[in-house]
Amino acid sequence: MWFSVGMYDVIIAGGGHNGLVAAAYLARAGRRVLVLERLGHFGGLAVSARVFPGVDARLSRYSYLVSLLPSRIVRDLGLRVELRGRRFASYTPVGDGGLLIDNGDPARTAASLKADAGAWRRFYAMAGHVAERVAPTLLEPLRDRAELRDAVDDREAWRDLFERPIGDVVDERFTDDTVRGVVLTDALIGTFADTCDPALLANRCLLYHVIGNGTGDWNVPVGGMGAVAGALADAARAAGAELRSGMEVLHVDPAGEVTFRDADGAEHAVSARWVLVNMPREGSAEGSQLKVNMVLSRLPRLRDPSVRPEEAFAGTFHINESREQIDRAYREARDGRVPAVPPAEVYCHSLTDPSILGPELREAGAHTLTLFGLHMPARLFRADPDGSRAAALRATLASFDAVLAEPIEDCLLRAPDGTPCLEASTPVDLENAVGLPGGHIFHRDLSWPFAEAAGERGRWGVETEHPRVLLCGAGARRGGGVSGIPGHNAARAVLDAG
Repeated sequence: MWFSVGMYDVIIAGGGHNGLVAAAYLARAGRRVLVLERLGHFGGLAVSARVFPGVDARLSRYSYLVSLLPSRIVRDLGLRVELRGRRFASYTPVGDGGLLIDNGDPARTAASLKADAGAWRRFYAMAGHVAERVAPTLLEPLRDRAELRDAVDDREAWRDLFERPIGDVVDERFTDDTVRGVVLTDALIGTFADTCDPALLANRCLLYHVIGNGTGDWNVPVGGMGAVAGALADAARAAGAELRSGMEVLHVDPAGEVTFRDADGAEHAVSARWVLVNMPREGSAEGSQLKVNMVLSRLPRLRDPSVRPEEAFAGTFHINESREQIDRAYREARDGRVPAVPPAEVYCHSLTDPSILGPELREAGAHTLTLFGLHMPARLFRADPDGSRAAALRATLASFDAVLAEPIEDCLLRAPDGTPCLEASTPVDLENAVGLPGGHIFHRDLSWPFAEAAGERGRWGVETEHPRVLLCGAGARRGGGVSGIPGHNAARAVLDAG
């Protein structure tokens, strides 16, 4: 294996989706680019895998939906990806009924929301306005707070989304506790926070969940997340970037030298004018989720006779996520206990995109389910990773069963060896498997999409204390989620520098 010092203009440490976006933009602009990735594949957490031996189902193992990826990046890079919308936004079982948000039938949605129907329309109209105004700025140099407030041009929206705790806002705007909880779940994905905390971490999380691509829509990547990563890797290679997997970056020198170890254990050093870091920094970041991947022989039966399982699971299926249940789970986790009734949400990829299943599974009526549990911070799994994972999984499956007409375990497909098709991952598992400190899926707590510190305005939110080293991953300002935005912005910072 041979590398030439001075051969590259840019070295990208980490071949996740953001690193691939940066590589594609820079190589298309004529820069000589080397991407170094520790794992044996590219795409980071935006990948698909056949998780269960002998089962022909390609699961989006870690990340699973796409909202923040701008259409502009897709167009610029000529990405061959298909993102499908979902008619049903969500279903929340309550007793023997439930709350259905049907994008194709406003009357049905209004009947489900009852007294909160008007408040729901007003809140999401406000969020839609903010999305239209803020999303385009994510691919531009940073504005300061006042400039972004002027761009939003709506005092009420700015106050309620950027200045007041979202928990207080939701309490004022909605009367039903279940409706409040459905709104607040978007403020807690991968984020351990009190929604009434004046630090507004939950507000920041909510903001990134409602502004994606100017609409806030969450779409299904056809072929699974691996199709997105594959398209990005193809675009980077086609532009001339050099992609090397099995290369573990050991050290980045501020002068531009990168030391790494290859798959055979040999160490190498290579230099470039710029180093883009697509890896999380060590620190106090703490993820907060339980991810459970499943393959089912069939969808489970519901207690609600007015909604078909194919409708309920086509969007986001909320499990015990009323406002009161979310708050109780937060307090229990804060005090060091796995929540007794964990709130969670479930999504079925195969209802929208059956291509991830092999022909036999499709014909048999099998489906995939992804469960994402809230308020499961890494601290709960440090002392006894295996035992606490098992306890969290038991509690979460019991929480799921409580809102179904039958146990979910009765619907699990069995692999050829007889084991149920179920895989659970905690933040500690993510830390150990893919090197995320604290298992934080956003690398660190999400930041506001405007300049907060002196000297940030007009920059790209990717700069570090070292002029030749830039962030290009989820830990950059305006990072988090599957977006490609930090990769685009790091590339722009390089190109603007000449």
